[in-house]
Amino acid sequence: MARVELVMPKMGESIIEATILKWNKQVGEDVEQEETILEIATDKVDSEVPSPADGKVMEIRFQEGDVVPVGEVIAIIETEAVSGGQQPSTSGNGQQKAPEVARIAEEVPFVPQAVALAAGASEESRFYSPLVLNIARKEGISMPELEAISGSGRGGRVTKKDILGYVGTRGQKTQTQTQTQTQTPTQTQTPTPAPATTPAAQPAATTQTQQKKFSHSGNYEIIEMDRMRKMIAENMVYSKHISAHVTSFVEADVTALVNWRNRNKAAFQKQYGEKLTFTPLFIMAVIKALRENPIVNSSVDGTNILVKKDINIGIAVALPTDNLIVPVIKNADHLNLAGLSARINDLATRARANKLKPDELEGGTYTVSNVGTFGNVMGTPVILQPQVAILATGAIRKLPAVVETDEGDMIAIRSKMFLSHSYDHRIIDGSVGGRFVKRVADLLEEWDPNTKV
Repeated sequence: MARVELVMPKMGESIIEATILKWNKQVGEDVEQEETILEIATDKVDSEVPSPADGKVMEIRFQEGDVVPVGEVIAIIETEAVSGGQQPSTSGNGQQKAPEVARIAEEVPFVPQAVALAAGASEESRFYSPLVLNIARKEGISMPELEAISGSGRGGRVTKKDILGYVGTRGQKTQTQTQTQTQTPTQTQTPTPAPATTPAAQPAATTQTQQKKFSHSGNYEIIEMDRMRKMIAENMVYSKHISAHVTSFVEADVTALVNWRNRNKAAFQKQYGEKLTFTPLFIMAVIKALRENPIVNSSVDGTNILVKKDINIGIAVALPTDNLIVPVIKNADHLNLAGLSARINDLATRARANKLKPDELEGGTYTVSNVGTFGNVMGTPVILQPQVAILATGAIRKLPAVVETDEGDMIAIRSKMFLSHSYDHRIIDGSVGGRFVKRVADLLEEWDPNTKV
């Protein structure tokens, strides 16, 4: 017999831990190679973990709901094969030695990376998982206060249990202090100086708005948010809090573009095997405008602006659950129209089937959301952090419009659409944000009707 360690797999470059959603197999049950043994979730995507070998589940080391670092052993599987192709050896007294444990699953070293809750955190700060940081942000715990919490995890890491325990005692202390102050309003207390080695608590760097409680009347149904909806809600509120959102609107006459696509979509699909939608055409214009306005392809790090050299375009995809996900086209400026179409169609199809890889959901530098898909004329999209801008493309409609000709002005039926550009006013002023979206509109209007597929 051989024993195989199943480790928490690495789900992406920036993913350092995952949450166990469900064990599909229990201790004592048989499992086949490549059969799903458990389901996990990260901040990016849900995924299934297959068994690395045929055998029987002998040990499960973590329970559903536990957050586990990548590379950590989560289960032991006993197989019929003998480790190393040999029979188990015996010791000098004739007793059989314990079977050797083999790691068939990919070994992933746990390498903590510095993650800061607030601007100004030092590089020497301890590692904090995204889950711990989210809890700290919700509870208004500052970075110095977080650093003072004793961690029970590996290397002194603060775990979910540690911070929730701290939040509980913190609330009790606050309540006790309030009661004491109420009972003895005239008593003046002299604060005891904190030890030099303990950082003093500072006000939270990120002000959190407490949700008000409302009474509800009438008939209604209570629907609990699923995990993805909770993440979307938190990210949207955070983006609105961190970025000064401004939205500029431009109307574009895309008649030439629409006519060209109608003439060529059948030939395009026959030649490349891909449907030609408007999205890759929009993205081609966005890429050119980003090259001309590189500040829009950036992010903010404290008081520094990080201008990205790569152009990685995120595309918002609506899921069958009505949730939203944003896969990323890496190095989109290196692809031609056929390449963009293939990549967009592939990402959208796999997104709706929940088959995206975590790496395909990170690294975006600019996002495009096609709200016209739902028949919307325009929208005010929310910036996807840490990006600084996002474009919403509205529905294309046939409208009467004034057209200037050599013979004079005339009324004609034209295909028109609105472009909505939301940008972070901390670093992008109206002149830049407005100029960018106007440039995208001009590029769409100037589409060459003789373009070859």
